[in-house]
Amino acid sequence: MRIIKNIGQYFGEIFHAIKSLLTGMKITGYYFFHPKEIVTQQYPENRDTLKMFDRFRGEVVLIHDSNNEHRCTGCSACELACPNGTIEIINKKEIDPETGKSTKAIDQFVYHLSMCTFCNLCIIACPTDAIKMAQTFEHSVFDRSKLTKVLNNPGSKLMPGIRE
Repeated sequence: MRIIKNIGQYFGEIFHAIKSLLTGMKITGYYFFHPKEIVTQQYPENRDTLKMFDRFRGEVVLIHDSNNEHRCTGCSACELACPNGTIEIINKKEIDPETGKSTKAIDQFVYHLSMCTFCNLCIIACPTDAIKMAQTFEHSVFDRSKLTKVLNNPGSKLMPGIRE
């Protein structure tokens, strides 16, 4: 009696598996014969006209305006939020000309693209919206050291009115 019960359960599981497979194949077949939108890109032939989706996460960039000013205060929130140490903020002390007090400013904003998982946690953690994810995706190089970038421009400074 016990063998018959196990055989019935065995064939019941096989029937359920086949039914599940056919349901999935039905959905796949429908979308195969009724495509809504073609999303395949002919890369690299269409490199000039290629537009990435808005939600695409490329590399991290530090935004500078036309006066070579940025919004990064050097608070290291992005560095702390990064799960694998992709971002390094090297700070320096500067004298504020208005108050005469010593303030913290960024010397270098170092970004290791080779370690980045493109998780966007650094962007979310930034209190001044100084960094964002760019749309760039071509990062093939022969030397890994070229994937380490300093994001702040030479001679750049903090925008007026932005403090921690």
